[in-house]
Amino acid sequence: MSRSVLLLRAVNVSGRNSVPMARLREVLASETDLQNVSTYIASGNIICDTPADPAAACAGVRKVIAADFGVDTPVIPRTHDELVAALESHPFADGAEKLVHAMFLEAEPSDGAVEALRGRAVPGEEVELVGRDLWISYSENGVHATKLTKAVLDRALGVAGTARNLRTTRKLAELTA
Repeated sequence: MSRSVLLLRAVNVSGRNSVPMARLREVLASETDLQNVSTYIASGNIICDTPADPAAACAGVRKVIAADFGVDTPVIPRTHDELVAALESHPFADGAEKLVHAMFLEAEPSDGAVEALRGRAVPGEEVELVGRDLWISYSENGVHATKLTKAVLDRALGVAGTARNLRTTRKLAELTA
């Protein structure tokens, strides 16, 4: 059986959108068809056997989280193979692990999205789209110094996405192996 990760967007951030992972695992086991569910860190990484219908599984997880936790969050799937392919093709091999992030998108972004984001980047930042993954290499000042805020990214991309740093992305590939 292949394994996947279902990525939640913006949960457990600065005390907002609280979704306790232990309770989430219980709820998913009892209220969904997901098999062999675990989680990794509190940022919303659900590891499970790859669902037969990923889109339906994500919709179901989103509904359960909204009902049980009062949080409406996109749920974005990636299989182990997709994670490995993303890691193998990421464009910032020289970047520091903490400064390189993959933003996993629900669908293809709007035309011109990458160019619009490059126009908002601060000196030292780089942005590249590889398939449905937007890679961002933040400047040495880190995420806190960027102008590529959630609102800017959402407006330019036209689709939901959720970001993980390179270290977490590597760990998710390992956990889904």
